[in-house]
Amino acid sequence: MSLAERHDVIVVGCGVAGLAAAVAAQEAGARVCVLERAPIEERGGNTRHTHAYFRMKSETEVTDDFEEHFAANAGGYVDPTLIAELGNDPQSWSPALRAFSLVDPNVVARLAERAAPTLAWLRGFGVRFIPLEVPFPTSAQPRIMPSGGGLALVEALAARFEAGGGTIRYETSAQWLILDDDGGVAGVQTLGRDNRRERLAAGAVVLGCGGFQGNAEMMSRYVGPQSAYLRVMSMGCNYNKGEGIRMALEIGAAPCGDYSSFHASPMDPRSKRAGPSIYIYPYGILVNREGRRFVDEGPGHTDATYEEVSRRIAAQSQGIAYAILDAKLADIPNKSVAIRTEQPAIEAPTIAALAGKLGIAADVLEHTLADYNAACPSSGRFDPVRLDGLATQGLTPTKSNWSRRIDVAPFYAYPIVSSIVFTFGGLKVNVDAQVINLQGDPIPGLYAAGETMGLYYGTYTGATSVLKGAVFGRIAGTDAARRRRSHGVDRP
Repeated sequence: MSLAERHDVIVVGCGVAGLAAAVAAQEAGARVCVLERAPIEERGGNTRHTHAYFRMKSETEVTDDFEEHFAANAGGYVDPTLIAELGNDPQSWSPALRAFSLVDPNVVARLAERAAPTLAWLRGFGVRFIPLEVPFPTSAQPRIMPSGGGLALVEALAARFEAGGGTIRYETSAQWLILDDDGGVAGVQTLGRDNRRERLAAGAVVLGCGGFQGNAEMMSRYVGPQSAYLRVMSMGCNYNKGEGIRMALEIGAAPCGDYSSFHASPMDPRSKRAGPSIYIYPYGILVNREGRRFVDEGPGHTDATYEEVSRRIAAQSQGIAYAILDAKLADIPNKSVAIRTEQPAIEAPTIAALAGKLGIAADVLEHTLADYNAACPSSGRFDPVRLDGLATQGLTPTKSNWSRRIDVAPFYAYPIVSSIVFTFGGLKVNVDAQVINLQGDPIPGLYAAGETMGLYYGTYTGATSVLKGAVFGRIAGTDAARRRRSHGVDRP
């Protein structure tokens, strides 16, 4: 199969990471081709459907806990020798550390450092940013977002790229990386409609094609059998098949990020819209299909705890739970923030009738509510917008905040499953977004950004995914264009 086309830079993916890379490379003088699996009307992957929250106090400042949160979720129990070595000049790091599946603090520092300049760059394409006063029912850290969400980013960057003469090949995915005789990446083999395959040459390739949440085989292999009960957060997730990660691993790329985990969010499985999150559960209780509580519904601020609650839901039978509430739901302000589904609550005049609608044994649910009501504090002020310390007494599991009796008809329920927003496992990169191999060296001509680069372990550092895509996409595109100038496109 001959090489059908030659480009300076090929970018795989048309979300914020891919488009930022494409525009940055184009600005640096490169001739760029973007490969997008989706048709034009669905371009943009996850970015198209997200609110695109940024973990920033303003357009010029990241949050106070930005780097600290990443550090607290940097990996598992790591050899202290490697931890100590992190404090040395990265040029002196051993190959073992350079390739180790651990969050590189220098990569996080680069993300924090380049956040504000990247927002300023995006503003140059007409993107406006707005603060979110109430992003969650209760929030520990502030957020800002582009007006119009992620779709605004996709449209602004795509318009700039196309105006500059860039090419986007829709309904086309990259399947294999082409290497030259020296081990550098020299292009990709693509798969288009009707199983048509082509080989495209390039001086550099940027992988900005997301994770593997849209690939049932990879999800089962890495996340486990319970992944069958996860629902993707948006239709854009279905285009993320994991080839970017897979084909880089096949040529010796080092992995990074927790392959067995993912960014989880509680959602209504009945909804037809993207992002139908349900954050109202702290003001009631959560029960599983057996009608029993299984988690602390109010452990802390919603933005800091919803992911762990979602994972506990995913671990239940058939991966589902029900938020049980009563007529006092009317007291909760900003319900549009806490209930983002278009589907109505399931309503009944009694707990027994509600149990019947949910397919739960009535006596079990009534007993669960009786135990919970008896454990609620008899004094204290309920405050739905702050941690109020109203904790249950003598109940397992404890509910730490917002504990008040559920005893005023009518009674309501929302079904909740854990959605998967994106997978954590990806590729190890350095501060220039170059993909690192298992020897700890950059793979010449290969870059990764966005969800394709692995950076998350433990608890997701909320509102950093789109920001990470924009920042490292821009870095990758700029460096890829530099490589093109150094090597040209006529490499064998």
